[in-house]
This record gives sequence, structure tokens and C-alpha cells, in this order.
Amino acid sequence: MNSEAPVQAPTYLPPPLKWAGGKRWLVPYLLPIWEKHRHRRLLEPFCGGLAVTLGLLPRRAMLNDVNPHLINFYRQLQTGLVLDGTMENADGAFYAGRRRFNSLIEEGLAETPEAAALFYYLNRTCYNGLCRFNKSGLFNVPFGKYKTINYTHDFRAYRPHLADWRFSCMAFDQLPPDREDFIYADPPYDVEFTSYSRDGFTWNDQERLGRYLAEHPGPVVLSNQATERITRLYTDLGFNLTALKAPRMINSTGDRTPALEVLATRNI
Repeated sequence: MNSEAPVQAPTYLPPPLKWAGGKRWLVPYLLPIWEKHRHRRLLEPFCGGLAVTLGLLPRRAMLNDVNPHLINFYRQLQTGLVLDGTMENADGAFYAGRRRFNSLIEEGLAETPEAAALFYYLNRTCYNGLCRFNKSGLFNVPFGKYKTINYTHDFRAYRPHLADWRFSCMAFDQLPPDREDFIYADPPYDVEFTSYSRDGFTWNDQERLGRYLAEHPGPVVLSNQATERITRLYTDLGFNLTALKAPRMINSTGDRTPALEVLATRNI
């Protein structure tokens, strides 16, 4: 694999949510690739916290995730979401908000502005910004106990940027890319345990994703943990691989070696 240095990223809107595995740090590496293809539509099968999309700021984008609450929040941002009322960094208010959010899910009202507002509040206030649901589909992350939280109430600055972006909620291989699309894929890491969705994201899913990406005739970029089998998979599929040191450690309790990630590219 090659090793590559980043370039300076331009100022851009920050991701509106906390999101595990966010790739804001990766934007300076992606920009030199994206600039040559800026005329294309960006397609992200795993859009997550939108760090990459807001960093690249495409004019057109197709953004997908299997989390319907995440997608509802982004669709509400497109309308110029403004949150009324007070958001409190207090356990009583948090658990009341969690109960209301879960009641909206049970009542079939999860695709509403109120649900989006509660999703944002829970995301900012819960433990480590986790997004976890029980087998009944109800949010079950506990209170985060942060000293201070800076909440955003007015999201209208995002509206013009999201105007020509489409959001969908489906499995990655149900997405029908246009031949000219620029695909950036940031799937769940290749680790033993993952809670990406209720059914997890297995090695079979990683292989299916690799084949899905390899079949695309347009430019493709994938990022993932640089495990031996991920490296072998994308090498065998004809991708060019670049090694990157991620701003996270392999083990928070012992090994402080920076984690190694990989950018796999085709048709660039």
C-alpha cells in the first residue's frame, strides 16, 4: 500500500450530530480525489454523520443509511429545521425525552419534525453520542453526564447545501447508482462485533460490498480498517490501496499505536 499526506481542507459546516467513526479527519485526503470529479453526483451508501459530504460539499448527492431516524433528521434539515423549547443537560429531562421519542416510534410518528428534534437532543446528550436500539426498535442509550453541551437550535444554515441532496433508507446493495456517480463508501469497520444494524454487518456483507463497488464503472473510494482480510479483499478486486494513520488508538486501555486505515480506489 502507498502512504499519503493530507492537504488543507476548506472551512465547511460541521456535522450536526455526534457520530461514532465519523470521518471528518479524512476529508483532507479525499479532497484532491474529489476535485477532479466535482461535476459528478456523490453517492454514499453509508452516510452516517455526514462529515465527508459536508466536507466535500457536492452540488448533487444521493445519501443513504439504514438508520431511519438519522434519515428523518436529515430530511427535516432540508426544510430549515428550527428547534423550539429548551434542551437540558439533565438526566430527568433526558429520560423524559427518551420516553417521548420511543412513544413516537411506537405510534408510527418517527418521521416527523418532533422526532427529529428529539433525535438530535438525545444524540447530543446521551452517552458518547451512541445510537443504539433494542430488539423492539426503541432507543436505549443512557444519559451521558457531560459537564457542558453546546446545543444548536437553528439549522437553517444547512438548508441551501442540502437542497439538491436526496436521502434514502435501504440496504446498500438496493441503491441503483448512475454510471457516472462518484461513490464513497464508509462501511462499519471490519471488527468482530458491530451494531451497524439489527442484524449486524458480517464478513459476508463486507464481501458483498466489495463486489458491489467493483462492479461500478465510475470512480469509487472506500475507507475501512486496514485488516489483513480487508486489504486482501480490495487488492484482489483490483483497487489501489493507500495506508492512513487514523486519529484513534488500537486499544484505549493498552496499545496506544495509531490505528491503520485504508483508502481503496478504482476508476479515479
